[in-house]
Formats: sequence, structure tokens, C-alpha cells
Amino acid sequence: MAIEGIYTQLITEHSRDKRNRRVVEGANHTHHGVNPSCGDELTLELRVEDGKIADAAFTGSGCAISQASASMMSDILRGKTVEEADRLADLFLGMIKGEVTDEEELEELDEAIALQGVSKMPARVKCAVLPWHTYQAAITENRKETAGD
Repeated sequence: MAIEGIYTQLITEHSRDKRNRRVVEGANHTHHGVNPSCGDELTLELRVEDGKIADAAFTGSGCAISQASASMMSDILRGKTVEEADRLADLFLGMIKGEVTDEEELEELDEAIALQGVSKMPARVKCAVLPWHTYQAAITENRKETAGD
């Protein structure tokens, strides 16, 4: 099977998979993200403990690309420190923008590298980045709240 076929299969599997589509018990970082251009929306929930993402999941609806991206992101971020997760979010966004193309560097994104081809489909870019921007907003909001304490 060609690499494109494998990537398509991964996207399909993640978009239908239910294991990351759930409410996170004890979530302490939550953000609702919306892509008004196509109607994708999701609520990302994270449970961060001692600077590490202990759990990550989402609820919502949207196209296969946004749902697959959210599922892959949940898998990738779980167990990472917030700093590592921030770097991976930047790496993913750089990949989608076409700014990061080094395959070795992109290997850190694990299955999310399957979404690299989205960079050539401008109408779908917002779908792929929605979960990652939602992650960034959830973390940023929490940092602001914590700084205000």
C-alpha cells in the first residue's frame, strides 16, 4: 500500500475512533474551539498534573480531518510535559503551514504526520489546526488565570 493510502487509512480510523472522544474526569484545562468557515467545533479537555498532561480528550463534531487531528493530538500530548506539548503544537502548525518539512523532525508527531498533505489543501488547513489552536488557547487561558492568583 502506498504511503498516501496508509495516511488516508490512519485519518479515517482516527476520525471514527471513540477512545479520545470523551469527557476527561478531573479536567483542569478546557477550551471550546470553532471553525466558523465549515462548522467544525470541539471542546478539548486536559487534566494537567505536576506539569504533565495526564489525560487529553475531546467532544464535538466536524469533518474527518478535524476529528482525526483532535484524536491524534490527544494521543500525542498525553504523558508529555506542557513544555513538550507546546513544542509539538508549534511543530504541527509549522508542518501544516509548510514551514517544517524535515521528515526526521516531523517523526516526533507520530501518526499526526499523516496530516502533512493537508498543507496542500488550503480549504482544509483550518480543519487540521483547530484542535492544536484549541490546545494552545486552553493552556494560555490557564496560564493567565494562574498568573492572576
